[in-house]
Amino acid sequence: MQIHPDMQYIRVIDSHTGGEPTRVVIEGGPDLGTGPLSERLKRLQGLHDSFRRTVIKEPRGSDVLVGALLCEPADSTCTAGVIFFNNVGYLGMCGHGVIGLVVTLSHMGKIKPGTHRIDTPVGIVTATLHPQGKVTVENVASYRSSKDLIVNVPGIGDICGDIAWGGNWFFLTEDRIHSLSQQNVEELTEYAWKIRQALKAQNITGTTGADIDHIELFTPAHPEIADSKNFVLCPGKVYDRSPCGTGTSAKLACLYANGKLAAGQVWRQQGILDTIFEGSFEVDIATGNIIPSITGAAYVTGETKLILDANDPFRTGIPQ
Repeated sequence: MQIHPDMQYIRVIDSHTGGEPTRVVIEGGPDLGTGPLSERLKRLQGLHDSFRRTVIKEPRGSDVLVGALLCEPADSTCTAGVIFFNNVGYLGMCGHGVIGLVVTLSHMGKIKPGTHRIDTPVGIVTATLHPQGKVTVENVASYRSSKDLIVNVPGIGDICGDIAWGGNWFFLTEDRIHSLSQQNVEELTEYAWKIRQALKAQNITGTTGADIDHIELFTPAHPEIADSKNFVLCPGKVYDRSPCGTGTSAKLACLYANGKLAAGQVWRQQGILDTIFEGSFEVDIATGNIIPSITGAAYVTGETKLILDANDPFRTGIPQ
């Protein structure tokens, strides 16, 4: 193919994990230099945010996409490094995204079944690619920071929930009003968004003032299918199609803190599309935090070369 001087190209591989899409950038990303992934994320955010918009936003992408920029790891013991981003910003960790990344690396012939260390901006996670194709992610240390916190939500009333870290900050609350089904996603989205806005307005945060940008609603599931069903609203007001890896990690942290789940026990988390993640954990004796492991499946859906035409008015995405 003839290379036009006014064109730039970004190569991506798309996949979905439990219905939630991941777009891995394998070529054409900005030069972020070396050093810790946390520092490279800051460079990406501060100097190259147009790259994020280009990959994720319409007309090339959609709000539901999660991007994953493949990087050289800072730690030489890691197979790969990755920075996750979405329609409004950047994610510390992404459970479904790591599963998608590992399946993508396998599709590329870069890895074989076995255990691989993945460098992320919030620490190193371990991912095991099983021979049958599923992936188990050993996530970052997770914990609950607040129990039975009451937030007054305008138009709804008082909502009781927990705040927990699972690689992102979550407010988790049992939803006794709605049925968690695809037919109700618009109503669930508005309900969860009001909770998030109330948390922000009342200055309710995670540790060190961090924004609680994920809302996790949960209800009991059919016992023959799963232990719980959830609906997770992500930072850009889009819902997670999967059971959410970091959200399941946060849920496990709350269950452990309540004495309802022991180390090594398997928790089956059902998402809004009825796909399942299996979660379990070990306890870090030194800190009392848990180390969650999340197992799920991902499927490659396409390989694409994004074309950036210098004359395209929406070259870097349609602005909001």
